Amino acid sequence: MNRALNLLYLRTLVRVLLLFGQRDAALQRVQEMIALDPQDRYALSTMAHLQVETGQRTAAIATLEQIVALYPDFAPGWFNLGFVAEEGDQLERAEAAFRRAIELDAKFDRAWYGLGICLIRQRRFDEAVQALRRNTELQPMSPYGWYQLARVHVDRQEPEEAAKIIRHLRGFEPKVAAQLERETGLGKARA
Repeated sequence: MNRALNLLYLRTLVRVLLLFGQRDAALQRVQEMIALDPQDRYALSTMAHLQVETGQRTAAIATLEQIVALYPDFAPGWFNLGFVAEEGDQLERAEAAFRRAIELDAKFDRAWYGLGICLIRQRRFDEAVQALRRNTELQPMSPYGWYQLARVHVDRQEPEEAAKIIRHLRGFEPKVAAQLERETGLGKARA
């Protein structure tokens, strides 16, 4: 079987193995793919995913850095690097990766969200508001950005802004609105 067909076969097999929760077998096939083509973006991305799932965060970051070095214009690679770095408390690295993903794709809503979370963790609330507003513009029906934006407004001592978001969320995510009311103390009294 030629190399391209073998890679296609292995990619399909990896997807099926992952679908059925066969991580170890999938990892073996991914390693075969990388042996055939050390620069295969799918194989490297899948390797990083499996490394994260198995708690190998340092290895995952190294794999993701390899991906962005090989594919510097691949916004999802930068996003994934930011996500894994942020979870590993590497906030400066995460921020830089999220910003690069946004430079490459200004409509990458999850990168805006990730940047917002990273900025919150650094207590840079003014910048976090900007990132989360952009996230909610791009993903207006997702409660995650709205939730974090309300929390930032509380941290900035802006309860009226947080209350506006809670009222907004009541229209499409009442459970998230109720959770925010409980957490912030901005119950229906401000409604």
